[in-house]
Amino acid sequence: MKALLSICASCVLGCGLACAGEEAALSSDAPILWNIELPCWPYTLPISNSMLMLALAVLIITLFLRLATRRMERIPGKLQNFAEWVFELLYNFVEGLTGRYLARKYFWYFATIFLLILVSNYMGLIPGVGELTYEGKPMFRGANADLNVTIFLGFGYAILWFIWVLREQGLAHFLSHTFGPKGGLTGFLKYALLPIFFFVGMIEILSICVRPVALAARLFGNIFAGEAILEKMGSISWLAMLPFMGLEIIVGFVQALVFLMLTAIFLKTQVGGEEEESAGEH
Repeated sequence: MKALLSICASCVLGCGLACAGEEAALSSDAPILWNIELPCWPYTLPISNSMLMLALAVLIITLFLRLATRRMERIPGKLQNFAEWVFELLYNFVEGLTGRYLARKYFWYFATIFLLILVSNYMGLIPGVGELTYEGKPMFRGANADLNVTIFLGFGYAILWFIWVLREQGLAHFLSHTFGPKGGLTGFLKYALLPIFFFVGMIEILSICVRPVALAARLFGNIFAGEAILEKMGSISWLAMLPFMGLEIIVGFVQALVFLMLTAIFLKTQVGGEEEESAGEH
């Protein structure tokens, strides 16, 4: 629970800081509603309408978990049973992607990011979300329809991924795994192919650097496009909007699942297999 609340709060704070200086960059950016002075800091914390929606998503998830777990029973009630069912499905899914060792150690992140993205996506589909205004600006907006939010989610994962890889492998093993010879080569052939392995390693480093950008762009593009279509169809009639609303409900779930899958696979492909062996030895 503490890990869940910590990462959600970090998302809200980080997205607000990422909004600084971006207000006039693109029309697709979320407008700033308030600027909060930060003590002992030369900058202010901008609160955008997407950041406000993200904070509400965090609040909804927190309230749900508090209500579901405040009275844990051996024979669970409906809410506790539903929460256990959701997390059991998520855990089994993550374990199938990463293996038991990584799932037990890092499931807190994968469950948090999935629920945060899913709830944020669905909150952006609530009719009338963009109708309420504050000083002429829409007060609410789908959090993942703001590129600042998805960039923070993508690069936040990249930082955690690097920390986890160093924890599981160490820097020396990471460098040797990326740039060193592979396939058990020995003798002259091992040294003759070193330039090729180094070139392949540079491509791998480039791929690692591109991952957070791809994660952010994929999530933002799908959610922003969906909300733009709904807004356009809503200006025609609510009947025209209904088919697209059903489609966006599916898209919102799929995008949360894709983000979870990719982040889990990125971790597994880097440290997969080795951690299982070390866990077996222990």
